[in-house]
Amino acid sequence: MSEPFRCTRCEREDARPLDSPPFPTDLGARVLAEICADCWDEWKERQMLLINHYGLQLQKAESRDFLYANMKAFLFGEGEMTGEIDTSQEGTVEW
Repeated sequence: MSEPFRCTRCEREDARPLDSPPFPTDLGARVLAEICADCWDEWKERQMLLINHYGLQLQKAESRDFLYANMKAFLFGEGEMTGEIDTSQEGTVEW
């Protein structure tokens, strides 16, 4: 029987943990140990919005640093979310 898992972000005792680290770093190991699959899915949606909104190029270190900083703020409450997304124009684009 597995040990109970409690997500540090949503604080759910019945949260489903991730199956493996999302990336092979200390931060990936921390995400695996502390964050549930549902919160990780929420982050992936937020990450996609940030990448598209800011036109991030992930091969550039500054883009990755921006995402890591926002991920730490989103998942662990460390620092501030620096990537705000302006949704005031949502739905007004005409093709």
